[in-house]
Amino acid sequence: MQVTVKLFASLRYRWFEEETRQFPDGSTLLEVVDRIGIPKKELGITLINGSHASLQDVVLDGDVVALMPHIGGG
Repeated sequence: MQVTVKLFASLRYRWFEEETRQFPDGSTLLEVVDRIGIPKKELGITLINGSHASLQDVVLDGDVVALMPHIGGG
């Protein structure tokens, strides 16, 4: 199945901005993150098709995943 992955802020500088990749059917968001190589501790917000998602959620063919790091500041 094909999933489009969009990375934001510091994640896009270390990996990529947007890519469409192949993943096995039934992959969870955690499996997508692991295959890209992003440490879980760096994730702040995870979305599937614009809706908040947990790392245990299953992604489907054609989904758009957005990953954002923790944002700090003050």
